[in-house]
Amino acid sequence: MTKKNNKKILITGTIILLAGVFVFFKIYNKPHIDVSAAKPNISTEAGILLGEFLTNETEANSKYLEQIIQVVGTIAEIDTDKNGNAIIVLRKNDDIESVICHILPEENKKASNLKIGQEINIKGICTGYLMDVILVKCVILN
Repeated sequence: MTKKNNKKILITGTIILLAGVFVFFKIYNKPHIDVSAAKPNISTEAGILLGEFLTNETEANSKYLEQIIQVVGTIAEIDTDKNGNAIIVLRKNDDIESVICHILPEENKKASNLKIGQEINIKGICTGYLMDVILVKCVILN
């Protein structure tokens, strides 16, 4: 290899490295979304949301993924995660699939007053579908 080729490789490598560092810091410093203050991008019912993922997961992902969604549904389960934060499961009747809502810590007091079978309105960020639709950073609206 010639000195000219080595210099080109070094410059190209440096540019790629700098671009990678820039992208990393841009993603790392991305501001967090305040779900409680944000308007939902989509409002729907738990059954409709599940139905869309069951019918065409790819299309549902493009529509719902990383969107703030307001969901109305019936509480099937109320649980807590390892940090003591509430997890509310919305399900229709005896369906296997559900919408799992990971509640923000500041919403735990509201969650403690909820009962199974109660209809609820929740807003959160959709992170995808793995046998269940997952919503994170959820706030309880009623």
